[in-house]
Amino acid sequence: MLAACLTVTVSAFAQTPDASAQGAQNDKKGMYFKVGGSYFIQTAATEFPIVSGQLPNTDIYAADGTTLVSRETNHGSFGEGFRGSLTAGYRFSNCFGVEMGVNYFRGNNKTMVQTVHRLVAAGPTFVDGTAVGRIKALDLSPALVLFLNETSGLEPYTKVGVIVPVYGDLTIETNRTYTNPGGVTKAYAKDVVKPNPTIGFMAAVGTSYKLTEKLSAFAEIEYRNFTVSGKTKETEIYTENGVDRLHTPTAFRPDASYSASHVTYVDQINSSSNSPLINPDTSTSYTGDTTRPNDAMNEISSFVGISGLGLTLGLKYSL
Repeated sequence: MLAACLTVTVSAFAQTPDASAQGAQNDKKGMYFKVGGSYFIQTAATEFPIVSGQLPNTDIYAADGTTLVSRETNHGSFGEGFRGSLTAGYRFSNCFGVEMGVNYFRGNNKTMVQTVHRLVAAGPTFVDGTAVGRIKALDLSPALVLFLNETSGLEPYTKVGVIVPVYGDLTIETNRTYTNPGGVTKAYAKDVVKPNPTIGFMAAVGTSYKLTEKLSAFAEIEYRNFTVSGKTKETEIYTENGVDRLHTPTAFRPDASYSASHVTYVDQINSSSNSPLINPDTSTSYTGDTTRPNDAMNEISSFVGISGLGLTLGLKYSL
């Protein structure tokens, strides 16, 4: 897309008359402001990360709860959803300018893990569950803008820039139903993953249409792409049949320690890590998984993709 933007721009410059021939065009230097709304579809789908030890699969089991009937990998991009934006721009000439956008994005829900009729305990106890994730983010997007010739009120342009997230998280909501002869227990968990700092890329092709001397309508097709790795994760809510059980051991969540609800992501798990994979708890006074129940658990950091192709419609006001 970047190459296409530059090709279109260079071709337009080659057809632009010299300055003396543009006397009919007003000098467009100066400040302008834009407000817009966007909808993005996902691009560059990737496999979702592991969710609380569960692989990103949809697993369906037979009536016995142990025979796997089908398995499908869940994948996608968290770049699908709605965005609102406020942008300030400045034109240094009729052809060149800069913009700084402030964008709030709220992604659509994505199914990350799903389990159907799995035997998990004696009784027998079967579980059906789904983990759904969504992204929300506030970012800054500085960009360079190249304006083409205005014709009959229409002025096409291209722009390229970077995306700098300043706030955001991945919220994962998990609903499970445990069924056994004793009844049905409905469990709900809300996990919030905070990201490490990152930077992304954006490119757009658009056009504005002059409504009045100062006011224009605009439309843009924009591609955005960046990836984010997890920094920490916290279980903020855990309930069973609507009752708070976050700090209370239960049959379905026997470990209610600090480490069970807090995770610090690392690049490597080793002998010093607080992880049941390498350093399981062996004491008789504690029934949890990790050696240090009062410290956050360590898990390997994973990445999620936030890429999308979107259409933005809005208004532009020039000073």
